Amino acid sequence: MRLLFRQRMFSWFDSYDIYDEAGETVYTVKGQLSWGHRLKIFDGTGNEIGMVQERVLTFLPKFELYFGGEYVGCITKEFSFLKPRYNIDCNGWQVEGSFLEWDYSIADASGQPVAAVSKELFNWTDTYVIEVYDPQDALCALMLVLAIDAEKCSRGND
Repeated sequence: MRLLFRQRMFSWFDSYDIYDEAGETVYTVKGQLSWGHRLKIFDGTGNEIGMVQERVLTFLPKFELYFGGEYVGCITKEFSFLKPRYNIDCNGWQVEGSFLEWDYSIADASGQPVAAVSKELFNWTDTYVIEVYDPQDALCALMLVLAIDAEKCSRGND
């Protein structure tokens, strides 16, 4: 399953539209005013299905993930040189990024690929392609991409 993650050009808060291969809107993400990033995820019919909430006052950036209001895990940026690294406490997944922080791979605890994320260059707004190998993992993979993008935005590294 391939998802196209595109930030809206004109919005006061983080807002994204996520499309499938046919160009249909699968998810809509709306940022809310709060301390830190707070991104609510809605399905194609407008129902809230998830949220990514940044924890403030932490040494390294940390984002909590919620499905339907229920906490399911978190992602924390690790201290590292050259390659960005993230500690994920959700599904036993792990994530690693490229040197330029534009490409990511997500794998399960056994090392099997869950999703591949790549940033499309030369667009007016942040645009990512998320290749999810099992459609049931799409929402969780999207939440990780949102958290990583928000962390990069917080440190001014778009």
